[in-house]
Amino acid sequence: MCLNSSLLFECFLCNSRKNSRNTEIIDDSFSHKKCNLLFSEYAGPNDPDMIGPEGMEKFCEDIGVEPENIVMLVLAWKMEAKQMGFFSKSEWLRGLSDLECDSIQKIRNKLDYLRSLLNEPVVFKNIYRYAYDFARDKDQRSMDIDTAKAMLQLLLGRLWPMYSMFHQFLEQSKYKVINKDQWCNVLEFSRTIKPDLCNYDEDGAWPVLLDEFVEWLKTKQNFPNYKSSSQ
Repeated sequence: MCLNSSLLFECFLCNSRKNSRNTEIIDDSFSHKKCNLLFSEYAGPNDPDMIGPEGMEKFCEDIGVEPENIVMLVLAWKMEAKQMGFFSKSEWLRGLSDLECDSIQKIRNKLDYLRSLLNEPVVFKNIYRYAYDFARDKDQRSMDIDTAKAMLQLLLGRLWPMYSMFHQFLEQSKYKVINKDQWCNVLEFSRTIKPDLCNYDEDGAWPVLLDEFVEWLKTKQNFPNYKSSSQ
């Protein structure tokens, strides 16, 4: 009897482990139904197909990030969201299906992955370009300067050694808006032009905004390696 009891106990433990593993597999699978239900927790009472600013604030709180955290921009890019501060149901399902997330915990577990995408140059460029249309006022063709400064701080503030000087330049400049060509060229400038401007070509195809930034820099700092074509 003792031997049989022992064998039964071992079988019980074995089956329990198998059931536990099976449960984990089920939990790790993606469910469109659960994803839809999760969306409904944040959708507005007057628009069940849209998460607005209030729902977005609650969502950010639940996943443990600030709304202005760059990871939210990456998540919006994954969803191909059209407007800052809003997620439609179709955008939500597109992004979270791709990430295989149907719960808050699964989204939390993906945050480091989303942040890691910023370290891939091609992906970062895509996110940077996406940010322009995502953040600008849809009634305007260009991005207002205050929004541009905030987005540039978010995207380039930690990466571009000259960012603080560029920010100061924008603060005192006459520019009220930034167009998409200027926006894209700022990224290219930040990636290719050295802090001492030694490889800057003033006869290059840079937009006037960046030519003026370089001229402004020259009045603020000494650049011994900078060579003007007029010299």
